[in-house]
Amino acid sequence: MASSTADFAMIGVAGRRLRLGQWHTRATGSRPLVLLNGIGMNMELIEPVAQALSCRRVISFDMPGIGKSPDPIFPYTIPCMALTLAALLDRLHLDAVDILGISWGGAVAQQFAFQHRARTGRLALAATAAGAAMVPGNPALLSHMADPLEYTVARTLQRNLAMLYNGGGRHAVSLNAATPPSPVGWACQMAAFAGWSSAGFLPLLDIPTLILHDEEDQLIPPANAQFLNSAIPGSRLEWFHGGGHLFMLADPEGFAASLRSFLDAA
Repeated sequence: MASSTADFAMIGVAGRRLRLGQWHTRATGSRPLVLLNGIGMNMELIEPVAQALSCRRVISFDMPGIGKSPDPIFPYTIPCMALTLAALLDRLHLDAVDILGISWGGAVAQQFAFQHRARTGRLALAATAAGAAMVPGNPALLSHMADPLEYTVARTLQRNLAMLYNGGGRHAVSLNAATPPSPVGWACQMAAFAGWSSAGFLPLLDIPTLILHDEEDQLIPPANAQFLNSAIPGSRLEWFHGGGHLFMLADPEGFAASLRSFLDAA
């Protein structure tokens, strides 16, 4: 992977310490894009996508207990993390942004769009679902997620991420940049998603929405993308092939091209 082009800093937001990352900070003419990552994923893993979006300022942060952000304070729920994102935008003096939510981050993206409609320009949801209402994935993959030690010990992290995130994928994805989350961070993210659902408010999202999904995703089966597409008025669904759950890393340029086309639409 190429060296990082991001500016990283620790920042205090709503009583939490978070590691903030920003790419292409001098890009002008478009709303900034907030990128919300998958469960246990530190920002460095999504670097190829952020680099491919060179025409736009990209903002991300390590969730509490993930990457280099300290362990969480409580409560650690999806609505609380959406409020934390709103507080972060206040700190950055940003009134409105576009949002890309990947997997677990897609839950926060949906919740933020519902809670903060006026601050959400366009919404992109990749490899994600409606929470507790989702069609479950491959049981063999899901069973591994129940043990935080499987993902918080460096020697097993990459092996398990390769199986979990690239499940169904035919293209190799580099996970060398992975940083083990803390056991508390991983467990809290698991609990937050398990106790949340967007099914009740999805029909109320009157926001331009693009849903991106891989046809061979075994962690979040394609039926979940179809559910989101049917529930969110006017949303558009775009399929990818052969990348599994991490299709955006299997083909970052292709993924970024689809995203740019959607975000730049009149």
